[in-house]
Amino acid sequence: MTIDTGTKRIRIIIPDGCALATVENGDTIPHVYLPTVYVFPELKFKSEKERQQYAKLVRDVKRTLPYARMVYETLIETYEYIETLPDEKAKKAHLKRMEKELYAQYKPELKKLTLSQGKLLIKLVDRECHQSSYNLAKAYLGTFRAGFWNLFAGMFGASLKTKYDPNGKDALTERVVLLVQCGAI
Repeated sequence: MTIDTGTKRIRIIIPDGCALATVENGDTIPHVYLPTVYVFPELKFKSEKERQQYAKLVRDVKRTLPYARMVYETLIETYEYIETLPDEKAKKAHLKRMEKELYAQYKPELKKLTLSQGKLLIKLVDRECHQSSYNLAKAYLGTFRAGFWNLFAGMFGASLKTKYDPNGKDALTERVVLLVQCGAI
């Protein structure tokens, strides 16, 4: 709650930070925070094959976006925790432990992804974390192991260095991601 006696302004704030109302000179002014609304032109498909590719993209984004978000959240948690550790040895031990836990928890699920879903996941991780998967692997696993995983991905036609381009070739993917996030599809 904010009270400013100079301008007779009172701001009532609920726990998540949204202002419900502001009282100015005895008048209550309500505040309503609306979610962002995205407006896109209607998609026109030239063929049935294009429509099927779009449906596949929607399916793949719905399947992989939660993993990309999980990577981002885990990255933030791990970084914050590592900063509290006293020395380099403790940091490396924590990273080893985290790596084992993550492999055990997510490897069976991620093995079920198709090749196109895996490539999309690499791009969505770049979108969520603002860093390529290669740079993340390099920071947490080291240059050699990051190079190994990039080489392994290369055997399947993918690259951990792939960047997400929301205004270029990934514009349709960005549209689908935004629509999935706001619950429109």
